[in-house]
Amino acid sequence: MQITVSDADLERIDADALVVPVFEGDNPSEGSLQELNNLSRGQVARLFERGEIDGKRDRWALLHNEGAALLLYGAGRVENSAISLQRMAGGAARVIAPRGMKSAAFLLDERIDLHLQTRAIIEGLEMGQMEGNLYATDQRKRKIERLILASKQSFAFDDAISAGAAMAEAANLARRLGYEPGNVMTPSELSRRAEEMALSEGLSFESFDETEIKRMGMGAIAAVSRGSDESARLIVMGYNLDDQTSEELTALVGKGITFDSGGISIKPASNMDEMKYDMGGGAAVIGAMQAIARLRPRARVLGVVPAAENLPSGRAVKPGDVIRSLSGKTIEVVNTDAEGRLVLADAITYAISRGATRIIDVATLTGACVVALGEARAGILGTDQALIDALIAAGERTGERLWQLPADNEYGDMIRSDIADIKNTGNRFAGAITAGMFIKNFAGRLPWAHLDIAGTAWLEREKPHLARGATGFGARLLADFIVNP
Repeated sequence: MQITVSDADLERIDADALVVPVFEGDNPSEGSLQELNNLSRGQVARLFERGEIDGKRDRWALLHNEGAALLLYGAGRVENSAISLQRMAGGAARVIAPRGMKSAAFLLDERIDLHLQTRAIIEGLEMGQMEGNLYATDQRKRKIERLILASKQSFAFDDAISAGAAMAEAANLARRLGYEPGNVMTPSELSRRAEEMALSEGLSFESFDETEIKRMGMGAIAAVSRGSDESARLIVMGYNLDDQTSEELTALVGKGITFDSGGISIKPASNMDEMKYDMGGGAAVIGAMQAIARLRPRARVLGVVPAAENLPSGRAVKPGDVIRSLSGKTIEVVNTDAEGRLVLADAITYAISRGATRIIDVATLTGACVVALGEARAGILGTDQALIDALIAAGERTGERLWQLPADNEYGDMIRSDIADIKNTGNRFAGAITAGMFIKNFAGRLPWAHLDIAGTAWLEREKPHLARGATGFGARLLADFIVNP
């Protein structure tokens, strides 16, 4: 998408549609709305009088004039918040693009930080236009090809435009991976696409197959993969690893279960088709690595994605089995549907062996987190409060919001095993926390944070600003954390 900036008068902007965010409390007798009301010969004021527009979120009205169409879109309260602006831009895109409008001008608001506003509009617009119908035979798609940012304010827009474009493309990359069906997005295909991205962006890349995984002693990944005919993969991407000026090496570790049937502890048939998105954490790491490569922060980053299928068969790991992880710790597999934490355990140990000085893992890990937080926020817990606070701040900047869960030692007691060092589930209480506490055992003394994105990585229903399905949650958050420490 071509992105330009214009300080032209509103009636002179060359676009198929002019999009104007309307906030609660705005009225047609002030500012830009007054100018637009004059240009529309009072039509804007009449929309307010009839209550069609009042600034409430996602309420909109489209006016057709001789030149550009005018879209007034409700954006909620005026605040320096990425999420409200992204919603506005995504919702606007989903109104005008299907109507064949190929160019759109967005009027920037003087009350809101311009860098945040620019990024949020670009991200919302790009993400709002993406659909999950990858294999529909009718692929005629109407998209906005040209975006104009309309502002009279003096501002260096280039950095904000670059950041917004990189973040949007990272999220949409993660979403494409999550939308793919399980028969296409196998561990080897996830590895192939990660390699394609890494090579095009100048990242280092390695991929270990199941034979190498077993040889290295990654018994946890191998155990999860045993029931499938598809080979597991450990995908490793590196950014700026040879830079000797920084002692910090951040490892981003993403769960890459390309299909999760639950294994022998099989899931109910209802909605099992959606378990193709159980690699949402891995997709987020791949997307984040692309954005990091494009924005080129002064940092060293290791992206690690353990990828496998979790299927039942005569070879599959069984409840009650004991396995040995790469760390040497033994694990009693109480429930084979708690497989994500197993692959993360070996991947985190591997990252530490590569010199990681802090660990952030991201995973669609537990239904318990969905119950606790729903679709609005992902859960976070960890061992380093400064790291947790920085990730929460990145979530606020990107609109991928987090909520901290406790990590008291008492929760760790719930996953002690009678036969091994640790078991992979506790009882039915505090499931999201005990899952995180399991992973904590493998992070050692390093600063570590765990993001459970099970409720935020997939939308059950279409929203005004976003299609149903994969959201790419975490890609922008992780990249922003690295780029803006």
